[in-house]
Amino acid sequence: MSWTGQGGFERRGYHHGNLREALVEAALQLIGERGPFGFGFVEAARQVGVSAAAPYRHFRDRAELMAEVASRGFARFAAALEAAWDEGRPEPVAAFDRVGRAYLAFAREESAYYAAMFEARIGRDPFPELQAAGDRAFAVLRGLAERLAAAVKAQPKPPALMIALHLWSMAHGIASLFGRADVSRRPLPMSAEDLLEASLLIYLQGLGLRDERAAPG
Repeated sequence: MSWTGQGGFERRGYHHGNLREALVEAALQLIGERGPFGFGFVEAARQVGVSAAAPYRHFRDRAELMAEVASRGFARFAAALEAAWDEGRPEPVAAFDRVGRAYLAFAREESAYYAAMFEARIGRDPFPELQAAGDRAFAVLRGLAERLAAAVKAQPKPPALMIALHLWSMAHGIASLFGRADVSRRPLPMSAEDLLEASLLIYLQGLGLRDERAAPG
């Protein structure tokens, strides 16, 4: 069984050795089509073409399957943000802009993962691997914020954690409201990337960090 380029499954001699991966792929497809609450565990099994009991060999319930999808999403998300940050080269403000664009690109291009990560309401306590994956992704924003906080001239300096939370809130808000494919979303007179860039520029100026680029529009 394999994932096709048309967003569906192609059955090719299914065997139990790849059931776990097949279930994750089925969950991603169903999330993309119906959202994170639009299907059940039995339906994921049906999508793969196995009995309703078969998934229990790999996941104790639907929540554990969704936690696995979200954990993988956070791992991919962290890698995308780390690549965009590139240790702040050539200088933090330019790298900061790249991270914002990478955030929006992930929300748009990996929308099923993004929905599992942020919209599936999965409790963290039962799934420490999910908590760890989310922490690794947030650590990229935290490291970025520490570099920015170190450059702030104003006193008292805001804590790096506060800056990281502000940046995350802005990026997540714009991604959720304007940066994903949704016919019901409010139209914008600019791209989501330009809106985020303008918002971050205003935020940086508020911290006393200068950026020579003008805000878009």
